[in-house]
Amino acid sequence: MSILHDEGQVAIATQSRRVLDARVSKDRLLGLIEPVGRYDTVFWDTAIEQGWTALAIPEAHGGLGLGLIELGLVAQATGAATAGAPFLTQGYGAVRALVDGADADLAAAWLPRLATGEAIATVALAEGNAVLPPQPVVSYADGRLTGVKPAVTGGLAADCAVVWAMGAQGPVLALAELGEVGRTPVHSFDNSRLYADLAFAATPARVLAQGAAARNLAHDMLARMAVVTAHEQVGGAEALLFIARDYALTRKAFGQPIGAFQSVKHRIAELYGLVEIARANAIHAAACEGTADFALAAADARISATDAYDTAARDCVQIHGGIGVTWDAGLHLHMRRARSLAIEQGNLLFWEDYLVDHLVGEAA
Repeated sequence: MSILHDEGQVAIATQSRRVLDARVSKDRLLGLIEPVGRYDTVFWDTAIEQGWTALAIPEAHGGLGLGLIELGLVAQATGAATAGAPFLTQGYGAVRALVDGADADLAAAWLPRLATGEAIATVALAEGNAVLPPQPVVSYADGRLTGVKPAVTGGLAADCAVVWAMGAQGPVLALAELGEVGRTPVHSFDNSRLYADLAFAATPARVLAQGAAARNLAHDMLARMAVVTAHEQVGGAEALLFIARDYALTRKAFGQPIGAFQSVKHRIAELYGLVEIARANAIHAAACEGTADFALAAADARISATDAYDTAARDCVQIHGGIGVTWDAGLHLHMRRARSLAIEQGNLLFWEDYLVDHLVGEAA
């Protein structure tokens, strides 16, 4: 697979970053840290205006018909800007469930609304520490969902959710409208992620897939969302790399820039290596969309991007010294986001186990 973007893809990446640099405000993001239930409406309006909500939706349903590579490039720009809303990744997971699910009427009803940004969708798979529980607590019977999905990303603002539940004949993926669903906010260190416990009480829902088909579709959704998240992490890690580099070139100690000291320059060089490895893995995973190796490539991308962003968030603060931990410096925005993204779509342990389980016997 090529890891080079074509001219059109480079234009998407450049334009996305330019628009977000102009419209995302650090002060506005700082104001979203403490309140629960608020997100950056300016960012979301920008995403709708730029057509990012329609990017990966088929043209037959009002979308642009592009793929994971292009959406990944936009996600990379949002990661650099620490965008104050989680809807692009979660919405993409729901879009794939609708596109690949068995209910064409449901897809026809929801996909045009998601493309225009009229509706917001999320995905509710995990329960507790289980990313995709074999026996989900949420049950599906007679066209209704019952049970609680904890800490659903975007749950406070979503209009609908694709839910992993247990039916009479095995697991199901079902789409439920959230208008009457109980939502309990989850206060976190990154409140613009809009985490909420969703309490389904005989909530009407329609099945998208069931049995083995539901399990396969859920794994595919999870891998796709992991690749988008990996791009977002790469964007954040790269932004921190540049911030650390620029500070090391201007801040002086003992009569010279601190970047001249080996302890600093080596740390920045190591960050560069981590960012480039993560970038290559993310691009490769997006390019593998639809192939037999896609899930493994997604795991590679997720693991390396999580490592890169976590390390960059810590080391950038360290390079800045005392000013790095101040509120106004804003580096904690990336620290918060690095930790949030590290646990969404499955944490490192999940993806490492997934990778090992699939490689046992293959590379021996």
